[in-house]
Amino acid sequence: MSSPELRQVLSRAADLFHWVDHPEPAPFDSPPLGNLKVGVDLGTAYLTVAVLNENDQPLTGEYQFAQVARDGLVVDFVGAVDLVKRMKDSIEKRLGRELTHAASGFPPGVPRVEVQATAHVVEAAGLICTGLVDEPTAANALVGLKNGVIVDVGGGTTGIAVVENGEVVYTADEATGGTHFSLVIAGAHDILFEQAERLKIDPEKQPELFPVVKPVLEKVASIVARHIEGFHVPEIALVGGTSAFYRAAEVVAEYTGIPTWVPDHPALVTPIGMAMHNNVDPS
Repeated sequence: MSSPELRQVLSRAADLFHWVDHPEPAPFDSPPLGNLKVGVDLGTAYLTVAVLNENDQPLTGEYQFAQVARDGLVVDFVGAVDLVKRMKDSIEKRLGRELTHAASGFPPGVPRVEVQATAHVVEAAGLICTGLVDEPTAANALVGLKNGVIVDVGGGTTGIAVVENGEVVYTADEATGGTHFSLVIAGAHDILFEQAERLKIDPEKQPELFPVVKPVLEKVASIVARHIEGFHVPEIALVGGTSAFYRAAEVVAEYTGIPTWVPDHPALVTPIGMAMHNNVDPS
């Protein structure tokens, strides 16, 4: 996918996705619906449901802060199911149509038995889980790198996918993500974790927080550098909500010596990529 196409998709998604407690539903202007594709992303910090049409264009979606998973592991099964159900119901009312199928994902390296727990959440919420894909591979379904590295910096982990000739040839995942940013902010400012979370996502506060967070960004960069050693990497694309932090791409580029960029609205890339993975709703 070219850069203009990627920006267009993410801009549309940002306009259509909204918080669960948003006072008005997101606008819907694309009837007839045709086949739907749905992605459910159980992130460490946010739970996102993305709905695309059969041409992979975003129709609607929702995301909400939720701590139902940690480092790819479901830690609150009942809470996760309840939240997915509520988001599903809200989206169905907006579309005037039932959602029946969805794909989801996981950080690379998570044991298969734990990955199945994600599928169980999706199915307990009333959706047939048609596929599970590792998160950086899902992200590249949208980003479309031919040669390079996708780095998915999530709430709890940093996932890596090395892409050669359009194929993912290596994946890895290590603990370090947005939660670690919040922890160092909370410690440095002697505030609660929840307060640190709110500060972290405020663009106006990020330049002030950068010196505190920079060592964690360098840790992310060191994880990337270690896992891509021996590969020819012309570029690095950072995705995941944490990658939107001030100067994140700059730190990774300086550490690795490789050009690094972040797409607009990087938190939406992976859930949209999950929806693109072979899960057409035939209803």
